[in-house]
Amino acid sequence: MKTHNASLPLLAALIGFGCATPAPPSYVATTLQPTRGNSAAGTVWFIADGADVRIRGTVSGLTPNQEHGFHVHEKGDCSSGDGMSTGGHFNPTGKPHGPPAGEHHAGDLPALKADAAGKATIDGRLRDVPGGSAGFAGKALIVHQGADDYTTQPTGNSGARIACGVIAATAPRDSSGRELPLPAGM
Repeated sequence: MKTHNASLPLLAALIGFGCATPAPPSYVATTLQPTRGNSAAGTVWFIADGADVRIRGTVSGLTPNQEHGFHVHEKGDCSSGDGMSTGGHFNPTGKPHGPPAGEHHAGDLPALKADAAGKATIDGRLRDVPGGSAGFAGKALIVHQGADDYTTQPTGNSGARIACGVIAATAPRDSSGRELPLPAGM
């Protein structure tokens, strides 16, 4: 049998196509649930946007007119009831805790700013997230009781964990189990 060298690249491409690894998800998301004795809850998306990660969502049940610390934690485990099973801040690069505009952990997020009704809307950008939005999959998102001072190491001294959600590469769901749509404009 005679082989035509021109057909070998096509054959290699077809074989390789079936073995290709799937692309990482373009977004990950979580549904935040209140920790024991608290009422904070919400939904947050982390969406790939070029080299950045766009963060969008809402959180309610917060202390009105107050800032709340907001962090991605290293373990996707909200089973403890107080959020402590999530471990420390997600910090794969070993950087100090700090504000998003300076040197910081990958899990250090902009503070949540609650309005007079105790609701915060998030719409921002994160830079230098290892793995992009998919890098947060399997981690936990935590809302803290108080403001982050962005100075105290390694946590920011933002108090108790009042809401927790495991970040997943699937759409979040409401309390009835219905899939929540990606925020408009994404």
